[in-house]
Amino acid sequence: MEQPIIELAGLTKCYGSLKAVDQLDLQIRPGEIYGLLGPNGAGKTTTILMMLGLTEPSAGVAKVCGINATHHPIAVKRKVGYMPDNVGFYDSMTAFDNLQYIARLSGLPEREVKNRTRDMMELVGLGDALHKKAGAYSRGMKQRLGLADVLIRQPEVIILDEPTLGIDPSGVKDFLGLIRQLSRQQGITVLLSSHHLHQVQQVCDRVGIFVGGKLLADGNVETLSRHLFSGDQFVISITLANALPDTLQVLTALKAMEGIKDVSAEGRTIEITSARNITPDIVRFFVAKELDIMGVHKKEYGLEDIYQRYFENNLTDHEKDGKSSGLFQRSFFRKVKK
Repeated sequence: MEQPIIELAGLTKCYGSLKAVDQLDLQIRPGEIYGLLGPNGAGKTTTILMMLGLTEPSAGVAKVCGINATHHPIAVKRKVGYMPDNVGFYDSMTAFDNLQYIARLSGLPEREVKNRTRDMMELVGLGDALHKKAGAYSRGMKQRLGLADVLIRQPEVIILDEPTLGIDPSGVKDFLGLIRQLSRQQGITVLLSSHHLHQVQQVCDRVGIFVGGKLLADGNVETLSRHLFSGDQFVISITLANALPDTLQVLTALKAMEGIKDVSAEGRTIEITSARNITPDIVRFFVAKELDIMGVHKKEYGLEDIYQRYFENNLTDHEKDGKSSGLFQRSFFRKVKK
């Protein structure tokens, strides 16, 4: 079995009585794009700092590329490229000069600096803006330059902390596509920390749901969905050509069918929740009543549904009392939908 490239065991960080990270166990495979998903303040950045050896854990171990990050932080930094949420460059220097400077600081031989810098800028899509001053770069361009900064060190692992913060929607799509492309082509392992549900779902192979310093769930979207919604996984929408002639009678008959848990109707659309896939039985039901079916759709649960269910299932009694109004949840989901 392939050894994990990132391995966290019982990782814990306390600030006084506050547990910022609580007994975190996590393994990430080589070449994987892993999304650490959670609201601001969940402990994501603290976890990253411990993985880089920049802060010492209160308990547990963080190993990256087989190296203990606490005991050998410099060795870890040689293997890992880290891009924080706010990348800084010298605005009065060109992007090319900024990157050359970084290459030299990273110990790249002088004979390789110029060519490697040009190659990295081409790779991240900045080939036409080599000699433009960094201060004139847009937020999205600076993030690409930050990615070039990370890649010029030729890391085995890239850690990106909120990398799409402040980028417009089309820029986000391009940036995430670039990350996926680089990971697939070069076999780079990527850990992406974010509170943006949709973005994480777009690019990550596997997701960890992180709230209050704890990893509540870990897996791909399909696995998490199957685990959480196993009892009501099948939600089928039937769209009819015409409105039902007798809605109450039809809904009553549907509810009486074996396996159906719930039925609702809105206009020409009937939504049916069942404990198993009984789509053929439902179609036969409508055909027998001589009702024309225009479409049949099975609901697919996304990361937002999964996150909300995990959040609801893991609230403490205190949190349930304090947040019964749902204000915290609504606030979080408003942020991630922007």
